[in-house]
Amino acid sequence: MSTKLAPLGTRPSIAGRVRGGELSPRSVAFLILLWICLFIALSFLVTLIVTTFIDGMGRLDAGLITEYPSSDPERAGARPAILGSIWVIAVTAVLTIPLGVAAALHLEEFADKKNRFNRFIELNVQNLAAVPSIVYGLLALSALSLIGVRDKNIVIGGALALGLLILPVIIISTREALRAVPLDIRQASIALGASEVQTAFRQTLPAAVPGIATGTILALSRALGEAAPLLLLGALVFVSFDPNGLLSGFTTMPIQIFNWTGRPQEEFHTLASAASILLLVILLAMNAIAIIIRNRFQQRW
Repeated sequence: MSTKLAPLGTRPSIAGRVRGGELSPRSVAFLILLWICLFIALSFLVTLIVTTFIDGMGRLDAGLITEYPSSDPERAGARPAILGSIWVIAVTAVLTIPLGVAAALHLEEFADKKNRFNRFIELNVQNLAAVPSIVYGLLALSALSLIGVRDKNIVIGGALALGLLILPVIIISTREALRAVPLDIRQASIALGASEVQTAFRQTLPAAVPGIATGTILALSRALGEAAPLLLLGALVFVSFDPNGLLSGFTTMPIQIFNWTGRPQEEFHTLASAASILLLVILLAMNAIAIIIRNRFQQRW
């Protein structure tokens, strides 16, 4: 079957396509507006980061990591907050990563895409990823109340709230990583006699590990910076002890920063800026690890 080309005179000219395309006045104006908005946003962000560094560099020392909070800002530190953040994020990872990966693997590899119930679950997972974090704090508070937990400002309670927060994100990122694996790998594995379960666990899932690890680390870095759901659970703002278990009281770095910024003394504001720098460094390190994992183990098909 032959394909006829339109006569040369009837085809739109390059100048006509440019006038109605990317270089039209509306497109150029919209592009300029986007660049202006991006410049304004980056200017505020850079100003905030630079100001925080200038204010907090004087207290960015070993005492910030090793000392306990105190009413004297010269002797105060964020050790319980740092350890509390480690405890909560570690427990969150243990609770959330296996469940999120398993749910994503089921929805992507085994669930019937035409089933209404499965489509309903997929829609709700996508919607839950955009729910404000305070809602997950309320949900965790209700769950702990239903099972009769009186003291809710415990490590496992905070991990439950943050786990509910990042679970939809992990499911979505894991599904995207699984979709990136070529269908030919699945078909070749099944053609060689492997079952669908063997193919999923021995071929598809290992090939998607870089994307899964990247999405998981980014989700945990988001959880590390959250304070609202933990404050709703009654997380302590002044802790002079190290958390030592799942039922231990705790505080985290965002909560400690929130506490210091509410103090009237300027020295506490400086301390809050130093803790903000430390938290920013930790978040950047987690993001850097995610990028390294993606670049090192990413496969090209």
